[in-house]
Amino acid sequence: MPTYITLFKWTEQGAKDIKNAPARIEASMKTVQELGGKALGVYVTMGEYDLASITEWPNDEAAATTALAICSRGNARSTTMRAFTTREFAEIAKKLP
Repeated sequence: MPTYITLFKWTEQGAKDIKNAPARIEASMKTVQELGGKALGVYVTMGEYDLASITEWPNDEAAATTALAICSRGNARSTTMRAFTTREFAEIAKKLP
């Protein structure tokens, strides 16, 4: 399955209720599974973003649906990127003229 990296930033609502963030993260991981994805890792980070997750999805639509479902709860905003393994990138590079 394709791999995706999602970066999250707490909203004001999410930051005010930071004590419950671990439970929200667990709920989000369940949402990933329920919508057909696989969570490979979730990390609380320092710097510009507050969380980073690495997931696998069958397609872009499933990844987008989950990101929207999680963000609709109002605790975080996200940026999702398709990630290519070095092997996948090598195959893409072979196709260049």
